[in-house]
Amino acid sequence: MTDLSHVRADGSAHMVDVSDKEVTARSATATATLVTRPDVVSRILDGSLPKGEVIGTARIAAIMAVKKTSELIPLCHPLPIAGVEVDITGTDDRVVIEVSVRTTSRTGVEMEALTGASVAALTVYDMVKAVDKTASVTDVRVLEKHGGRSGDWSAR
Repeated sequence: MTDLSHVRADGSAHMVDVSDKEVTARSATATATLVTRPDVVSRILDGSLPKGEVIGTARIAAIMAVKKTSELIPLCHPLPIAGVEVDITGTDDRVVIEVSVRTTSRTGVEMEALTGASVAALTVYDMVKAVDKTASVTDVRVLEKHGGRSGDWSAR
């Protein structure tokens, strides 16, 4: 288990010491999808759901979640967030949330992007559950990351 950075030789978890890493510009983009009925997607896009304006609420939820990631994920470092972009689109039977996060730090922001996308999707779910109890959150994943020792990576 010693090849895992968050596990010590004795098997116990710990927070990785990043003090020897260089401060560099880093970014990551993650996505999450909410699957629902096409009529619900239309109502999300036109703002006519009973709980109000979904897109703006989910965007704010994503930004708040990005900033709180280290409080939610036990071994994440608190990071200075330089910027967050949240894109929410709807087509057919799904709403796709894409969250991009930037920092200048010693460690990456993949977890922040994933947390933002997840919480935004959960917010959309919360706002549509009254009209579609079968809605589901799927496909939470990192799309790309840039910077740091391991370099750039993309699933696109």
